[in-house]
Formats: sequence, C-alpha cells, structure tokens
Amino acid sequence: MNKKSCLNCGHSISDEFCAHCGQKADTARITIHSLIKNDILGSIWHVEAKFFYTLKNILFSPGTTAMNYISGKRIRYNNFISLLLILFGFNVLSYHYYEKFAPAETLTDDVIYVKDFFSKYSKVILFVLIPMLGANGYFLFKRIKLNIAEHFIIGTISLLGILILFLLSDMVSLIGLWKPVETIFNIIDKIVFGLSILFPAITYWTAFKNSYSKPGLLWRVSVLYVLMVVESSVISLILYEIF
Repeated sequence: MNKKSCLNCGHSISDEFCAHCGQKADTARITIHSLIKNDILGSIWHVEAKFFYTLKNILFSPGTTAMNYISGKRIRYNNFISLLLILFGFNVLSYHYYEKFAPAETLTDDVIYVKDFFSKYSKVILFVLIPMLGANGYFLFKRIKLNIAEHFIIGTISLLGILILFLLSDMVSLIGLWKPVETIFNIIDKIVFGLSILFPAITYWTAFKNSYSKPGLLWRVSVLYVLMVVESSVISLILYEIF
C-alpha cells in the first residue's frame, strides 16, 4: 500500500489518522457538501453524542464508567471537569427559573438560605467534595490498589451524578408548579432527591462489587457516609464562621 504524507505535519501516513499529529488522512479539498456534512453536522453530532453518552453512563452505570476511565477507556467520554462546570451552570440556571416561577410561600427562609449558601460557595464545594471522597475512598478501599488521583476520578463521577439528579429535581419541581400534576411530581421530586443522596453509595458499590463481599462493601460505604457528613459539617461551619 502506498504511503501518503500528512498535509498538516508532513509525516508518512499508513492508516486513517496521522500517528504524529492525529489529523485524518482523507483531508480532501473542502466543498459545500463536505463543509455541511463533516465540519458542521459532523462536529455537532460528535459533541452532542459524546456529551449525552457520558451523562447516560454516569447516571446508570457510575462505577463501571469510573473504572473504565481509570483503566484507559477515555476517548468515549467527555472531560469530567468540563462537565462539572457545565452542570453547575445548568443547576444555577434551573434553580433561578424555579425561584422565578415558584409561589412565594414555597420559598421558605431555609430554602433561600441553602440556595444562597450553595450559590456563594459552589466552587469551594466543587473543589473540596472531590478530594474528600477521593481521600476517604483511598483509605477505605485499599485492596483495589488505586492511587489517590484515581480515587479522585471516582469522587468526580459521584459528584457528577449528584449534579445530574439535582438538575432533574429542579426540572421536576418546575413542572410540579402546574397544579394538575403537582402531587405526582412532588413524589417524583422526593425520589430523585433521595437517589442523589444515595448516588455516591451506588457509585462505589458498582465500582467495587466484584472485589469485596456485600458485608465488606456495606460497612465501607457506611463509614464513607459518616466521614463525609462529619467533614462536610466541619467545612460548612468553618465557612459560616469565616464569612
């Protein structure tokens, strides 16, 4: 087979992509057809398909997604840190609209305080919760022999799942403002919120279910939650006292 030269870097190409710079080998002349098909529609479809594929796998198989990523299967997923920032933005936006349309009596002082607290310290929460989960997971699941950074990935997946469920909860709450469906959507909202609380447990359980017995997993996940509650309470208290 005749080798071609990459039009970007000049290196020889013998496959679909250049091994040196990663550019595709079939860089033919740009036409209206190729511009629409590859550059416009192709780019949009690739970004959206990857984005929703990542969200779906985080939500329905968080532990498997984390372990796949750690084991090197990464090109199929969106960057998790970028996804965190996007989901934080969506959560702030969705709550803004809920606050705008919700009856005044539903926005109690406690609800407003929690919203203001999390809006103000969302970045602190983002950069503290992941290390907490990672460090706690590192000491509780030592048998797996993952390093601290790999446990940070599992913590990131846990937080992403919580943010996805929070976003769903906000959307359900918005729909639930319509009186004919208020009762059923309030029930759905409570279920979604409960799942968000359980999501880290689901993540660690599905990640390590083949490495520990059920009792072994149960006590480790339980201790993880106790540690997270204590640590989160201390950090919240410090933030409250300082600011």
